[in-house]
Amino acid sequence: MTDSPLATAERALDRAADLETEDAVAVLQAARDDVRALEGEPDVDTDRRQELETRLDQRLREVTERDAYDSGLGAAMNPTEDDAP
Repeated sequence: MTDSPLATAERALDRAADLETEDAVAVLQAARDDVRALEGEPDVDTDRRQELETRLDQRLREVTERDAYDSGLGAAMNPTEDDAP
């Protein structure tokens, strides 16, 4: 038996947590694209699809913001006393 496309996207969401930023972004974007492609499909639960798409979008933002914060942008936005001008 094959998994539903939504179940596959949920697994991708879980798997992305263990990946480096670039790989996580690629996996999440592919899963989001797959979920968006299901819009209007009669055999797909619309509420579940929309919820999953929202979770994927949120996770993508988290991953990319984490990367920006880790690259030093976060330090510029939240300087410590040593970093303050």
